[in-house]
Amino acid sequence: MRVVVQRCKQAEVSVAGAVAGAIGEGLMLLVGFAHGDTEKDAKYLAGKIAGLRIFEDSAGKMNFSVTDTGGAILSVSQFTLYGDCRKGRRPNFMAAAAPAEAERLYDYFNQELREGGLQVETGVFGAMMDVSLTNWGPVTLLLDSHG
Repeated sequence: MRVVVQRCKQAEVSVAGAVAGAIGEGLMLLVGFAHGDTEKDAKYLAGKIAGLRIFEDSAGKMNFSVTDTGGAILSVSQFTLYGDCRKGRRPNFMAAAAPAEAERLYDYFNQELREGGLQVETGVFGAMMDVSLTNWGPVTLLLDSHG
């Protein structure tokens, strides 16, 4: 499982011109699953993200998590995180989990974040989406459950 984490001042995802999810300050997540990923991977990264200290304290040090600051999460499914571009010019997505399994794990991941007390907004799984955000810092991290 891979997640691109972006600290943001605001983020929004739209489908067919209609807003599906929007947040103010918090974290914008692009979330992808590979073959063999399990609920254990989703639970691990949900906990990691909820506690990730990437928000600054009064001294300018990254000491607070999204949970500490009361920020929100915008979670967007993104199978292209598993695009392999090493050969040729067209990405190969063979490593990405099958859609039904990825959707199940995506829903589980978002529920784990919610059960941790976070407000979680989402896009629409499998839809063509327009995503916008104001990356704050910028701070962008890549997390992978398989090290």
